[in-house]
Amino acid sequence: MPFFFINFILMGIIIPLFLIIFSSLIIWKASNGFDDASSFLGRNLTEGVKGATINAISSSMPELLTSIFFLLFLKDSEGFSGGLGTVAGSAVFNAMVIPALSIIAVVYYGISKTIEVSKKVIYRDSIALITLQIALIFIIYYQLLNVIGGTILVSLYLVYVIYMISSMKSNPSDNTITNIRNESEQNINRFISFLKLDFSNALIGNKKINNTKAILLLLISLLFMGGSCLILVWACELIGENQYSIFGFENLKGLDLPISIVAVIIAAAATSVPDTILSIKDAIKGNYNDAISNAIGSNVFDIGFALGFPVLMFSILYNPIFLTESVQEFSLKIMIVLLILTILTFIILISNKRIGLRSGILLLMLYMFFITYILFF
Repeated sequence: MPFFFINFILMGIIIPLFLIIFSSLIIWKASNGFDDASSFLGRNLTEGVKGATINAISSSMPELLTSIFFLLFLKDSEGFSGGLGTVAGSAVFNAMVIPALSIIAVVYYGISKTIEVSKKVIYRDSIALITLQIALIFIIYYQLLNVIGGTILVSLYLVYVIYMISSMKSNPSDNTITNIRNESEQNINRFISFLKLDFSNALIGNKKINNTKAILLLLISLLFMGGSCLILVWACELIGENQYSIFGFENLKGLDLPISIVAVIIAAAATSVPDTILSIKDAIKGNYNDAISNAIGSNVFDIGFALGFPVLMFSILYNPIFLTESVQEFSLKIMIVLLILTILTFIILISNKRIGLRSGILLLMLYMFFITYILFF
């Protein structure tokens, strides 16, 4: 095979991969600012509730935006499969990889050999997640990807949030934090911070944060996150093509894969970067309930809102989504596998009082099984 042809194939894969890495970096940085702002606004929530709501929503915003862009740009059946692939792949990543990496981080830094998570938190979030997954399976099977299906998913998520907030006890922790950055940092160059995508320092610096600044930080972070998710969707579309042209390069070769598979593996991992970093930080701090409930709560948000809201919005603005037979079959297959893996993860998390390295490795093996199944079956 001529060298220039090999080079062309590599370029066809390397360019989208570069865009994916670039967008993932911006998603990560923008999510930090989004998390700082949302953490301040939700500072009165108790541990576990905060992880499953504020943390989960802020770290899962990329999945919501990616699902919206897949639907808006690819339209109808293909767009839904891209959004579903991102959400389902992210759900598996969150449920298995994030708890596993949280355990590994705690062991690696010598903090503890195991972590202990409230069984109440696991039961609450897992039951909500399994309920949403079953609802989505029925919605896909009966072709209810319209206002009815979207409303069902969003409503189930809202019931979950209302239940947690209404059952939340007063927070015994001290929530008098008024600054999310170290007050000893002086003379911060806000322009440099902005170029580094450190939006918290660029906007707030060493001053005290308030509700107005938190909301502004939230909006700025969301703007950059949205732009990076748009790049991510574009890059996933390119790498899945058989042949495409970009930046003056003609006839570049992609992987020639369905957008659903690209979304399950690549887009899902890219949008799960904020969830991963946030949960590992929580685990290192000893906030094990938040670390695990963020991962599972993110899945509840992903399926209930990150998928339900785009379906509802698309159905209102355009028309109901009709799945082709092949897309419906793939969607049902991936959701059934996701449901089975969720139940297995639930069993692993509740089978022992404390979760150790062995459980973490088992969760990683389940994730590898999922990727293998998607690629070869």
